[in-house]
Amino acid sequence: MIVNEQIVVNTLLVAFDLGGTFVFALSGATAGVKHKLDLFGVLVLAFAAGNSGGIARDVMIGAHPPAAISDWRYIAVSMLAGLITFYWFPIINRLSSPVLVFDAAGLALFAVAGAGKALTFHTGPVAATLLGMLTGIGGGMVRDILVREIPTVLRTELYAVAALIGAAVMVLGKMMHLPTSVAATTGAVLCFGLRFIAMRRGWQLPIARTPQNRAE
Repeated sequence: MIVNEQIVVNTLLVAFDLGGTFVFALSGATAGVKHKLDLFGVLVLAFAAGNSGGIARDVMIGAHPPAAISDWRYIAVSMLAGLITFYWFPIINRLSSPVLVFDAAGLALFAVAGAGKALTFHTGPVAATLLGMLTGIGGGMVRDILVREIPTVLRTELYAVAALIGAAVMVLGKMMHLPTSVAATTGAVLCFGLRFIAMRRGWQLPIARTPQNRAE
């Protein structure tokens, strides 16, 4: 029974991880096309956006080699997203609003999957929460740095905060011995909901006031 439960937990976390990988790979490929990169550059950005957060998490928890490199599914999902975006960019670009929704969904999936995987490697609750957030925001940061932009996580509406809350709910749920499916779903829905509402209503953290801000 315990073995079967562990298999279900691992399958759920991998499914969340692969879903987040595909969504963020789409965002990376979109950035590559907009910056007029060639096919190889678009695929590199797709892989970086989809997997950098997970790679950083796996290195920190000692999961060697990282799943993004050792498991062909992560590479395949990233390349598929990159090719779809490269060859059908006009369609993807017209779906700008849905893509933002997918980005919020990817953030939610990664936050809970990252926290859940960290817990399986027996990290503490604080470390698992932070690693869940890192998994969610890492790919986007690398993507933006590669195209020489200020990372979205540092300037947009409640991005990292939403990931942190989603990961924290996942960790708290496991500490309360809730089923992994319940903890993961609750954390993901809360993260997605907070990010989505923040996008719609323009919620963001305070910005330091400068003379230029006061003049405006």
